[in-house]
Amino acid sequence: MRTLLGPAVFLAQFAGDAPPFNSLPTIARWAADLGFKGVQVPSWDTRLFDLRKAAESNAYCDEIKGTLAEAGLVLTELSTHLQGQLVAVHPAYGQLFEGFAAPEVRGNPARRGEWAAEQLRLAAHASRRLGLSRQATFSGALAWPYLYPWPQRPPGLIETAFSEMARRWRPILDVCDEAGVDVCFELHPGEDLHDGETFDMFLDWLGGHHRCKILYDPSHFMLQQLDYLSFIDLYHERIKMFHVKDAEFNPTGRQGVYGGYQPWLKRAGRFRSLGDGQIDFAAIFSKLAEYDFDGWAVLEWECCLKHPEDGAREGAAFIRDHIIRVTDRAFDDFAAGGTDEGANRRILGLG
Repeated sequence: MRTLLGPAVFLAQFAGDAPPFNSLPTIARWAADLGFKGVQVPSWDTRLFDLRKAAESNAYCDEIKGTLAEAGLVLTELSTHLQGQLVAVHPAYGQLFEGFAAPEVRGNPARRGEWAAEQLRLAAHASRRLGLSRQATFSGALAWPYLYPWPQRPPGLIETAFSEMARRWRPILDVCDEAGVDVCFELHPGEDLHDGETFDMFLDWLGGHHRCKILYDPSHFMLQQLDYLSFIDLYHERIKMFHVKDAEFNPTGRQGVYGGYQPWLKRAGRFRSLGDGQIDFAAIFSKLAEYDFDGWAVLEWECCLKHPEDGAREGAAFIRDHIIRVTDRAFDDFAAGGTDEGANRRILGLG
């Protein structure tokens, strides 16, 4: 067994135009002062990181690592969530996702998809130069508008969608394989990969590609009412990243999982700061330790009530207190009696 690494923090929700959140050196010092040991960096946020430069320059990557080291931090992973989202976009969502793309490809779905795929490839090369072996991302979605089968879906619709998803992602995964980098998909409503069934379908269409892995975030499973503990039992071999994010689900006589188009504050399912929701993190950390998870426990802060800086401060302590320092011996070793094969046979009545 191994002790989880952490606490770390995903910087996407904290980056901004005002100090200390507007540059890597200052946000790193802020994170370190709160007790974090690592940061997960959004690769699209040029206030913090230049993805192309990192893909092409060892010197720049050394500069990034050095900046973090000065604050007592390490880089845990790069995130390509926004770019991964654009690998596959149903036309119904095209306008909504335009802001994720570079200005020069907006309004052109084909060029936008090519740009997104290039971004994923750049992230693979950057990760290799940075000494990282995993990147976090979204899958994008073609079938999501047809989640609820009414009217009933035409035969083959889902198969066509997942075949196309695999066609787009396979060359990206192959580049990541050459770079020695796993692609960890965050299973998330709004993505075609949002639970175990959809991940399994995607993996089948990819022929079981060994770089196709999972970013485990129990908050999204809570909001779907999926058994997030059994999920670890089923998929622990593919789980390579962990977002520590809390949530709650309080259905009423008026709404349930779908939320009735209400804002986050008034939804039955809501994201919460760590410790304010309903997720059993003690059980999650225990299971991940049991299954020898070798990655980082990364805070992703999202809450409809609490201020983000309070959520970050409390989250660092929450993760630190939940990381289990695994034992290197059995608790009853004190009662062990020396024996040998002959003694074992006599104990069993075998002479």
